[in-house]
Amino acid sequence: MLSGPAILRISVLLLLAGALAALVQYWLPASPQPPAKTAMATPAPAPSDPAVRQIPSRPQADVTSPIPVPAEPVRRPPPEPSPAPAPAAPSVMPSDSLAFPAPPSSAAPQGRAEVTEAEATEGPPAIDLVDLNKASVAELNGLRGGGAIGRAIIAKRPYTQVTDLLSKRVLSRAVYERIKEQVTVR
Repeated sequence: MLSGPAILRISVLLLLAGALAALVQYWLPASPQPPAKTAMATPAPAPSDPAVRQIPSRPQADVTSPIPVPAEPVRRPPPEPSPAPAPAAPSVMPSDSLAFPAPPSSAAPQGRAEVTEAEATEGPPAIDLVDLNKASVAELNGLRGGGAIGRAIIAKRPYTQVTDLLSKRVLSRAVYERIKEQVTVR
């Protein structure tokens, strides 16, 4: 005969074993088993009671069978090329409107012709050269093609010539080539 504490121990062990089995089933995937081939369902004999109506059963499709693939792929005609978008009109930079203000409406038309002729014969736009020994970090970082190079340039000051950026190993050759026309040493 089992005493009360022994029954309690056995029931606790059974509960723990059940919990462990549940965890194992949850965490470990079940091994894949091939689906059992089912035979075509045979119609059940008609019941002897005419009041009970039997619904004929239909054979079910095998869900695991692969989808049939057509022997020859469907060929679609190539898409027609879309027309190229029209080029956008050149945008006016805000600095252009400040640099070349519109003439007053009372200006003579001959004055506008002189301005147009002067614009056609002008050279490349003037670039403000930045002095390597006096420029701020913001001015040096603002150089086109340079990126954030201001601190590195300021750290190796003073410079006697622009090529010191290469000889002091401040910039790479690629960055130097992009900014060399924008800087000077005075």
